[in-house]
Amino acid sequence: MNLPKTSARILFVMLLLMFSSQGGQVLAQASADASPQTSQAEKKDDETNLDTQLYLLVATNQDVDAAKMPASLESVIRQLRASLPFKNYRLAATLINRVKNDGRLSLRWVGGPMMASAAASNGTPSFNEFRVNTVKLVQDAGGQQLVRMDGFAFGTRIPIQTGTALASNAPAAPIINYESTGLNTDISMREGEAVIVGTLNVGPSGDAIILVMSARRTLK
Repeated sequence: MNLPKTSARILFVMLLLMFSSQGGQVLAQASADASPQTSQAEKKDDETNLDTQLYLLVATNQDVDAAKMPASLESVIRQLRASLPFKNYRLAATLINRVKNDGRLSLRWVGGPMMASAAASNGTPSFNEFRVNTVKLVQDAGGQQLVRMDGFAFGTRIPIQTGTALASNAPAAPIINYESTGLNTDISMREGEAVIVGTLNVGPSGDAIILVMSARRTLK
């Protein structure tokens, strides 16, 4: 009988089983240690909220009363004056909303006349819709924090005077038609920085609606 070889084989198998058992325990322990950290990180990300600001600016060549712009839009106004041939800019609306990280945002509202025209009156409001399919915090290749908005969409219906109705025994009345305009895009921006999303030309006057967006993590 060759006992030395048989004993060596038995010893080798025992050592292999012992190391395999210890390795499994180490891997199991490592997984157990990592799980709470992963869960806590995911929970923290899930609870992150962002404050968003959508500014609706109206650009016009008509003489309008100059209104003071928010300080957060000063750099945007300088950029607009350098690139677009409009005399005046005014702030038509500011929409502030809170949305969960990796969440969505959708709203509709009826506003006052957005454009200063003959068709503008309390009886001719604008109908507006704004939505974002996904708002998410991301990082670029350099590690800088960005806010990404997928499926950004804005639409509005603006009253436009297309003529005048004449009647023999009544004063002339304007003929008003509602025209739709809007914008759909995907954007990303540095956190807390106001950026120009797009420009919508509306009406025969040549006025324009300019969409400006910013977003940042909530402080509370």
